[in-house]
Amino acid sequence: MRASGDRSLTICDLIIIAVIIIIAAIIIIVVVVVVVVVVDGRNPPVGLGIPSGTRRNAMTTAHDFSVTLMNGEERSLKDFAGKAVLIVNVASRCGYTKQYKGLEALWRESREHGLVVVGVPCNQFGAQEPGTEAEIQQFCSTTYDVTFPLTKKVDVNGPKAHPLYAWLTAQTGSKIGWNFEKFLIGKDGAIVKRFESGATPESSALRQAIATALG
Repeated sequence: MRASGDRSLTICDLIIIAVIIIIAAIIIIVVVVVVVVVVDGRNPPVGLGIPSGTRRNAMTTAHDFSVTLMNGEERSLKDFAGKAVLIVNVASRCGYTKQYKGLEALWRESREHGLVVVGVPCNQFGAQEPGTEAEIQQFCSTTYDVTFPLTKKVDVNGPKAHPLYAWLTAQTGSKIGWNFEKFLIGKDGAIVKRFESGATPESSALRQAIATALG
């Protein structure tokens, strides 16, 4: 038989071992949580300037962003909730510049049905939008009688990309390839479809997508 003193020592040992195991488990859990938070924080943000956003944050939509219009007005895309929005990076000296005519026609035709067209001037592709905002506005007005909203000139790719475009390109998986690419945004602010430069405002694919988005 073991002495009672030996039995007490064995029970104490077991208690100590159990405590050590519990502490080790807590440490492992804390380390795992820290690693997950760090890795998650390194994911590409859905939009620069949006706190704690990540590429796959389902709570982020186009309505979380704002743009600065030519007249200096800061316009939140949340103002367009319940409407479909066609966002186009535009340029004045591009082979696709003639699409301004079709975009204006589309805007006039469908704005009463809930479509908003937004032109975003950018000089990143062949330096085909070199003018000032005033010059761009003048060109669009006199050449194509553009009345849909135009933003101030911005970058759509790279480290200085506008937050909206940082989000658009992150969500669709690739940077902007050229002028006049188009993003159709639904009434809820989600991206409905992305169209390449060659998709004209008259194309059946674009118009069908708009009709569906307008519901």
